[in-house]
Amino acid sequence: MQLYNTLIHSKENFIPLEENKVKIYICGPTVYDFCHIGNARPLIVFDVLRRYLEYKGYNVVYVQNFTDVDDKIIKKSIELKKDFLEISNFFIKEYFIDADKLNIKRANFYPRASENIEQIINFIEILIKKEYAYEVKGNVYFSAKKFNDYGKLSGQKLFELESGVRIKLNNEKREAFDFALWKARKNSDPYWDSPWSEGRPGWHIECSAMVKHYLGKTIDIHCGGQDLIFPHHENEIAQSECANNQKFVRFWLHNGHVNINNKKMSKSLGNTFAVRNVAKDFGYETIRFFMLMSHYRSPLNFSVEAMNSARLGLERLYNCLENLSFLSKKACDNPCDNQSTLEKKLKKEINILEKKFFDNLNDDLNTAGSISALFDLISTANKNLNTYSSKSIIKYFVESIRKIGKILGIFDKEKKRNFSDEIKKMLDERKESKINKNWVKSDDIRMRLEKLGILINDTPQGQHAVWKDFYE
Repeated sequence: MQLYNTLIHSKENFIPLEENKVKIYICGPTVYDFCHIGNARPLIVFDVLRRYLEYKGYNVVYVQNFTDVDDKIIKKSIELKKDFLEISNFFIKEYFIDADKLNIKRANFYPRASENIEQIINFIEILIKKEYAYEVKGNVYFSAKKFNDYGKLSGQKLFELESGVRIKLNNEKREAFDFALWKARKNSDPYWDSPWSEGRPGWHIECSAMVKHYLGKTIDIHCGGQDLIFPHHENEIAQSECANNQKFVRFWLHNGHVNINNKKMSKSLGNTFAVRNVAKDFGYETIRFFMLMSHYRSPLNFSVEAMNSARLGLERLYNCLENLSFLSKKACDNPCDNQSTLEKKLKKEINILEKKFFDNLNDDLNTAGSISALFDLISTANKNLNTYSSKSIIKYFVESIRKIGKILGIFDKEKKRNFSDEIKKMLDERKESKINKNWVKSDDIRMRLEKLGILINDTPQGQHAVWKDFYE
């Protein structure tokens, strides 16, 4: 498997530090608002990475943090006149509602900044002792100049940063690009006791401290959005490698931006969309499928048209699975004589398409190419299977589609299939009206069923009904 490593700006073969174990850390949200679709992209694409590594037999230790003390959270707590933890706890709870519905596997650990203050203080003490950090009036800053490799992830060079700084915005810092590890208490800010002051941690230090505490000094993969490369991830590297005297992360993976109608998504522009609001119109599974239809490193354009396209694609997949389930009830136990040769060819074709699926995942997690292979698979099923097919070849197709779906995180949930006696009667009446070519009555029953939330698919094998929210 090859992954694109931001650190070297190219793909390289992924081999974990330990033979059967992969340690992954993903930067989670700052919890001052509901999860928006920009937050959802890394959650979904790196969930697929985790699922695929687990499919390959690795024991994956997956850690995702919550930044639960931050300027934005403090500002909101002041506006609402609530404790900052009340704000962050509320949005963490709401986060899990959205993440579970997006079918994001639960992480092994969800560390929070407020619960790891001891680890953060210990980490800062090491940096001060090694003279990579310094204290001024209760604030502690990291001295970026002392880390010779500063800028190796983002390509930002200190001399370029120096030339771009005209005025030092903070006279306490030795250099304008030094960054805060600990912030002395101001006014009604939340605070903890430390050797330097009553205060709180800076943003960057929390991830370095929590990676070390939960995963160790060196990890296999660190994930996050492109916007975190600089300064957040750059600063994480500087802190961690200075404190631990060894490589911090072997593979840095970053997903591309989400644009809204071809414009960069930004809270300042007012064009962010909460996941749950989008789900009201399209369903959570459609959001997940939409995110996987593009390569994770490419910019992703969110629009109503794109979401409708994703929903239609997902419906095609579900229709195929439902048709195969319907067909298997009428299929032969064994293939007819004229079907045996075809079914042998079909098994070979399924294996070829499965290989195409996995080859794409092995090529830097190319979910777009993998989904293309999945559509080829259902097209092959739709074209070649009928009532003369055997149960075994239908089962072979279903198992292949389900295997792929499990890695992508789709088709996981049981769907509502049962109908009341009244609806069954309407379905029987429609079936009879079609036999009698009473198209007016047939269409009338179809419309009445749609109002009740039931969709009708007329297949070569007969009428097939499914609840409308089957796809949501």
